[in-house]
Amino acid sequence: MRITRKLFSHIHKIDTLIFRLKKQGMNASQAYEYFVLRAQKIALSHGYECVNWEETFNNFGDKLNRKTVVHNWLGGGVAKRVVAAGLRCIVSNQDKWYLDHLDTSWSEFYSNEPLTNITNPKQQELVIGGEVCMWGETVDGSDIEQTIWPRAAAAAERLWTPYDKLAKDPRQVTGRLAHFRCLLNQRGVAAAPLAAPGRGAPPEPGSCYMQ
Repeated sequence: MRITRKLFSHIHKIDTLIFRLKKQGMNASQAYEYFVLRAQKIALSHGYECVNWEETFNNFGDKLNRKTVVHNWLGGGVAKRVVAAGLRCIVSNQDKWYLDHLDTSWSEFYSNEPLTNITNPKQQELVIGGEVCMWGETVDGSDIEQTIWPRAAAAAERLWTPYDKLAKDPRQVTGRLAHFRCLLNQRGVAAAPLAAPGRGAPPEPGSCYMQ
């Protein structure tokens, strides 16, 4: 309840600010832009770095502070445009790296390439990482672990492995990921089997190495 009230309070403050800016002759888009750029200026003045959702880049990317890190979450092609503009980027495209998308398999997590169509080495360096996101719409204490694991591990291997050493076919890492899933189970982490997307159940009884 506290979180809900706090969130409501922040939303109310933002709505109030936008209302005031509208009274000064700004439309909603201009008020949004002013708010973001003003917030960036304040954060940077206190020594913080700014990580912005990609919407800010999509709407007024040329006005963002050059230190901005853009969080790509909506779709493909954004990371390429971000780094071409000289900004840093975190890749977390929802169709591949959102854990609440229960129809997305671990092999799709592994195959998601943050550097897709980014061939310039200097621009590749501006992709500073990635993130798998766990939202709360489809989880509670009974199923959160199997929703996260082992798919998050597949994305982690993608991010930590040099590009030229990545498996070209996800099936080549099945054994290793199954072993990791068994290890998690042995340590009390309810990691799901690899045989089904999301947090599916084992197809039949048997060794965790075969599921």
